[in-house]
Amino acid sequence: MDTAGNSTFVRAPAVAGFFYPGDAAKLTGEVRKYLAEADAKIASKSARVPKAIIAPHAGYVYSGLTAAAAYRTLAPARGMIKRVVMMGPCHRVAVRGLALPSASAFHTPLGDVAIDQDAVNAIRTLPAVEISDATHKDDHALEVHLPFLQVVLGEFKIVPMIVGGASPDDVARVLETLWGGPETLILISSDLSHYLPYDAARQIDDTTRQAIERFDLAAFSDNSACGRHSIKGLLQVAQKKGLSVSTADVRNSGDTAGPKDRVVGYGSWLFHEPPKEPVAKKPRAVTILHHLKPAPKPVKAEPKSETRRLLDQHGAFLLQHAARSILVALKAAPGGNISVAHELLAKGAAFVTLQKNGKLRGCIGSIVAHQALIEDISQNAQKAAFHDPRFPGLTLDEINSGAIHIHISVLSPQTPMTFASEADLLAQIRPHRDGLVLQDKGQRGVFLPSVWEQLPDTKTFFNHLKRKAGLPESHWSDTVQVWRYVTEEVRSENLPVGIKLWTPN
Repeated sequence: MDTAGNSTFVRAPAVAGFFYPGDAAKLTGEVRKYLAEADAKIASKSARVPKAIIAPHAGYVYSGLTAAAAYRTLAPARGMIKRVVMMGPCHRVAVRGLALPSASAFHTPLGDVAIDQDAVNAIRTLPAVEISDATHKDDHALEVHLPFLQVVLGEFKIVPMIVGGASPDDVARVLETLWGGPETLILISSDLSHYLPYDAARQIDDTTRQAIERFDLAAFSDNSACGRHSIKGLLQVAQKKGLSVSTADVRNSGDTAGPKDRVVGYGSWLFHEPPKEPVAKKPRAVTILHHLKPAPKPVKAEPKSETRRLLDQHGAFLLQHAARSILVALKAAPGGNISVAHELLAKGAAFVTLQKNGKLRGCIGSIVAHQALIEDISQNAQKAAFHDPRFPGLTLDEINSGAIHIHISVLSPQTPMTFASEADLLAQIRPHRDGLVLQDKGQRGVFLPSVWEQLPDTKTFFNHLKRKAGLPESHWSDTVQVWRYVTEEVRSENLPVGIKLWTPN
């Protein structure tokens, strides 16, 4: 670690006049040109300001249009966004975790951008965070974004971090610490594939696009995106907080200003927080309450799925493990390793729902399998107990009252649906069986199969899913994407007693 130890130190631009114009007037004109070009050439544009964006960091002649596809969506937030948390990959001097500079500001031809020292102080003590001016000195990963931000946002402060081999958990911990409200924007700087032939690059970049859209951390390879460590951390937090994601633009240098035999890929993405609505009208709350009623009896018995057989065999253990995870977090039960059946170590995705006296007390889950099922259930149990933003943290007194019950829903892999129209899609949906993921226009909504208990009509079910995604019930477009999945459930009521079973003496 190295520190300059000088609070008045200003980091000078490293690539002005090379990646972008060094003259202020020319630079402003070029940024505005790319913003206008994005408006003219790229049809899709979110009506809401994103909470987070991913944007490329190459020379403007190569990636300026793709970057502008994201930056143009920030214009309505001029004067509102006061802090930009920036993370970019390491190109010069290697670092192990996330490196801050000791500088007080970054300079560009458009002026100085101050570093938010309060934010820096908030994360400096985190284990993965260090100070390194050497890694920032000549790296372009963050610098190239500043002129776009200066033109679009006006006055703001930054929290600039170069990210080395940090884990998704390391990145997520920093992001959650600095998440803030509408005054804070999260910016992840990343290019995509590097130096592949044009067609090969398009193929791997499309795989990366799908991984981001599906929040699939495991799908990233070493050559998929140079900023993958930061992206995976963002995806982890975004999924936890229920954000939706949409692709703003994907292209490569062969499409802009370079040859096609050896290209670099670029992409930009927008992440939106769920729309804030009155609680009584919030589809998400209605959705989760569907867990509280017994599942409808099937008309015709079907063969047991692998997931059902797994829950029949290990469901009681998973409920105990979920309860134990909550008690460990409350320091009311000992931690330590436990013996786990091999099949529970396979990747799985699950929702954990807590009820108190028959009413929702917390619900958090994973839509995509990205870790061992046993770990996913343990983490989501703690999140449902302590981090569901609709409820205060669960207390030991509530647990001791015997009123808390746990439900676990294990999800199958998602399968994309193909359809020619909305009527065609509705005809394919299987009532009381399918859970659905809907995505369009930068919006995303998810319904568990248990929603059918309250919305048994297919058309009504899908209309409410649109509402949950922040879309009107009448919405339909050629870009609508839908995935289906099924769930199997186990409930604490099936045990002799509920969570009281693990209350400490």
